[in-house]
This record gives sequence, C-alpha cells and structure tokens, in this order.
Amino acid sequence: MSDEDPMNDEEPMTEQPLTEARADQLKTACRSAVGDSTRSVTYFDATNYMQVYLRGDLEQDADLMSFIGHEWHDYKTTTDAYAGSELGSYRYTIRVFDNGFLVRVGVGDSGVFVTTDGLKLKDFDSLVATIAELLERWD
Repeated sequence: MSDEDPMNDEEPMTEQPLTEARADQLKTACRSAVGDSTRSVTYFDATNYMQVYLRGDLEQDADLMSFIGHEWHDYKTTTDAYAGSELGSYRYTIRVFDNGFLVRVGVGDSGVFVTTDGLKLKDFDSLVATIAELLERWD
C-alpha cells in the first residue's frame, strides 16, 4: 500500500479495527443520538474499516471500500487544507444525497461515517459530538 492511498482495495483486511465491545458502543451511541434515522454506521482508519450497523430495511450492496477510500482521502485533504485557517478547526462533513445524508467525523487517524435519513442540523451536531467523544476516548 502506498502512503497516498491507504485504502487500497487489492489489500485484504487483516483484522477487525474495533473490538466487539467498541463496535457495539459506537452503534449504540449513533442510534441513541439519531434513532431510527440511522441507516448505517462504519468505522475506518488508515488501514481498515468495519461496518458496525446496517438498518434492516437496507441492502448490503454498497461499495464500502470505495466509500472509505474517498472519505479517508477527503478527510486528510480537508484537515490539511484548512489547518490554521480563520475558520477554526475542521469538525465534520455532511454529504447530501437524494435518499439521505452521509456524515463523516474524524479524530486523529480514525473516523466514522454514518448514513441517515433526513435530520435537522441540531441532530447532526448531537451525532457528531457523540462520535467525536468516543473516538477521542479510544485514541
């Protein structure tokens, strides 16, 4: 794997990046923050990823490796690009799609993306605060 593309889909995942207890904590925290609007929850770091939740009415057909590669690259690019700007520290990204939202939160070398149905901005803030707190505690 190269330093430029830490999520190379030709490399097999070696081990789960989270313990079962942490995966359950993350799933519970996200579901508690936004309830049934939670569609999926995926943890990622520089070398691995783990989908910890997928709502029962959804198909498991997403190309997670591709999503993770883009989200990891964008997270690193965004944090580097805006470091020291007058806007302050980067907090999170919301992507808007026809059928829902993707929220990406990162702390250090790890991150989480959560897909949701429609939410209000205050719900995103609550979700992000919950995830960031977990990631910081684990770091």
